[in-house]
Amino acid sequence: MGKEFYRKILDPEKIFEKPEALENVRVLDLSNVVLGPAAGDFLAEFGAEVIKVELPFIGDVMRYVTPRFFLYNNLSPGFEEQNHNKYHIAIDLRKPEGKELIYRLVKKCDVVIENFRPGTTDKWGIGYRQLSRIKPDIIYLALSGFGQWGRNALRVSYDAVAQAESGLMYITGFPERDPIKCGVWILDFSTSITGAIAVVAALFYRRRTGRGQFIDVSQVETAIRWMDWTWVYIGLTGKDRDKCGNRDFAIVPSNVYKCKDGFIALAAFTEDEFKGLCDAMGREDLKDYTDPIERLKLDNAELIDKAVAEWVSKLNVKEVEELSKHYGFACSSILSPKDVYESRHFRERKTVWIFEDHLVGKVAEVQSIKMSETPGRIKWVARPIGFDNEYIFVKLLGMSKEEMKLLESKGVIGKWGDAKGARPPDDWDGRKGLFF
Repeated sequence: MGKEFYRKILDPEKIFEKPEALENVRVLDLSNVVLGPAAGDFLAEFGAEVIKVELPFIGDVMRYVTPRFFLYNNLSPGFEEQNHNKYHIAIDLRKPEGKELIYRLVKKCDVVIENFRPGTTDKWGIGYRQLSRIKPDIIYLALSGFGQWGRNALRVSYDAVAQAESGLMYITGFPERDPIKCGVWILDFSTSITGAIAVVAALFYRRRTGRGQFIDVSQVETAIRWMDWTWVYIGLTGKDRDKCGNRDFAIVPSNVYKCKDGFIALAAFTEDEFKGLCDAMGREDLKDYTDPIERLKLDNAELIDKAVAEWVSKLNVKEVEELSKHYGFACSSILSPKDVYESRHFRERKTVWIFEDHLVGKVAEVQSIKMSETPGRIKWVARPIGFDNEYIFVKLLGMSKEEMKLLESKGVIGKWGDAKGARPPDDWDGRKGLFF
């Protein structure tokens, strides 16, 4: 009954019939790579009009970053993933006329996003200090590795560097083994989400007060913020946090165990979950440890973990999963990304779905956050460099064709070059996908 109610109000087939939460919010996205563009992507999926600015002909370097140089209709998966629903224009920010164009755009925008090294946009005359004079209520999101000030502010950072600098990589992996980084750009995306949340908070504040503000989001500090109980523990005990492999220091049992035909992740935290696990194992004696705190004591934790490992080793993965459903403890086989892509559960929920884009055709996409009234959505995928120049410069700025041609001749604005990843599909007809 409850499932059908939520299926109905969250029906993924109905998302395009519903309003967008951030409609009429306009964002100027000056950022590149992943940290920054992903923040603009989250806002765009909820209806913000996001204008992505790139260098003419060259564009965002992520256009050329792709697994094994796999491109689909000249589109890089690495670039596409964080540039949905954006309008793509190309301006050389380093030229005086380019700076003037940014000023004209900012007057019509609510938010600016950038991820250049701290001080760069100020040097170019398009930093918060300059733009807030032009538009006092502007919300300016600056994302960087180490923050806009401090002794490390000018250091270069990428996802792996932030994992290392934050301590996250130090605690990831097995004792006596080398540190391990996460297999995806987790801090690029999590920091971008943090930035997007801050932008929404700033929009609410501006609605109340009429005032804009500057937002400083650090990639390393985002990792520090997300490292659960680490800092409370160090502050109170003075002890460091060590690697623990797949085990969890705070929950017993919680580990990855080897079955006869594969691996499973298994956890039982609450008293009821642990009792259910004991029943599934046929181990009444282990119910002496139903108190979660008692289970955390080192000797008890070792005993329980060993007992679970021995029990699981005699079963197949599917057998343990079925027992978990019956007895109420948490368990999952270790799925590959392809397993997830083909999962009936996620296909039914349109978590991963096939999107038909007007320019590049069919693309596998991950659906945005599900909401009953204002769900996120993907309306189009990333576009070539400068693809929407005419739409933005003419419709938004009222620029004449003569002015556009003059700026193009000076290299102030432009479009794509011949490089794969920057240009439209090879069979593009010159019209498909355009808004203007």
